[in-house]
Amino acid sequence: MRAYIFPGQGAQYVGMGSDLYEKSALAKEMFEKANNILGFRITDIMFNGSEDDLKQTKVTQPSIFLHSVILARTLGEDFKPDMVAGHSLGEFSALVANKCLSFRDGLRLVLKRALAMQKACEVEPSTMAAVIGLEDKVVENICNSIDEVVLPANYNTTGQLVISGSIRGVELACAELKKAGAKVVPLKVGGAFHSPLMEPAREELSQAIDSTKFNIPICPIYQNATGQSVTNPDVIKENLMSQLSSPVLWTQTMKNMIADGATIFIEVGPGKVLQGLLKKLNRNIEAYSA
Repeated sequence: MRAYIFPGQGAQYVGMGSDLYEKSALAKEMFEKANNILGFRITDIMFNGSEDDLKQTKVTQPSIFLHSVILARTLGEDFKPDMVAGHSLGEFSALVANKCLSFRDGLRLVLKRALAMQKACEVEPSTMAAVIGLEDKVVENICNSIDEVVLPANYNTTGQLVISGSIRGVELACAELKKAGAKVVPLKVGGAFHSPLMEPAREELSQAIDSTKFNIPICPIYQNATGQSVTNPDVIKENLMSQLSSPVLWTQTMKNMIADGATIFIEVGPGKVLQGLLKKLNRNIEAYSA
């Protein structure tokens, strides 16, 4: 069975998508449609902008979404998913790829998500850090012992997760995690994504999701909030609403997809981050880029 997986924020790079635009008439049409929907020429930034340009909130998330979704569309009849999943932002790409969301609605929700997250980040200074080399339970216990907002936000693969919270909370947790033997890498992000500090963004995005039409998908999606297979549009909506303020259960998602019969994983979008995480989880699984 084929599983298609879609990357999240951080996968962007200068020049992303330009090869698709130049080689495919369909891709060019979709990129130009995206420029019109967004109200600015995001393609100019994607193809010719600097790294700093790509880091703009209203640019980063739509850029990765567009690269992923348009690449999936250009695969044509070769795109035959038995199941899909996306890491954080990538869940929106996955929902367009499996026809649960239209291209226009998916892009509009992604832009809404990016702007809502930026607004939440400005309310309270917060941050994230990668933790490598400890069991999940040890990290969870240390976070629970800190008298500040800090908790696991991304369960990425075996021995690797990301914590999220207030600046003070993450600093205190990192000090204790280092004592326990972890390698800790502070992340250059603007806020505590996938934590309770994103609640204002979740509420704002939930209103937009609630008013958007979701179709029955052509294949199951394994969602971040639960790691479980879903095809019911109402349940998909509920899980998507929870996503911003709850952890990304990526390790659990990959394990469930493998248990349900996935033998080939195809990463659709910029970069190869998800393939790397998968190989750390299970070296015997075949994984490659679209």
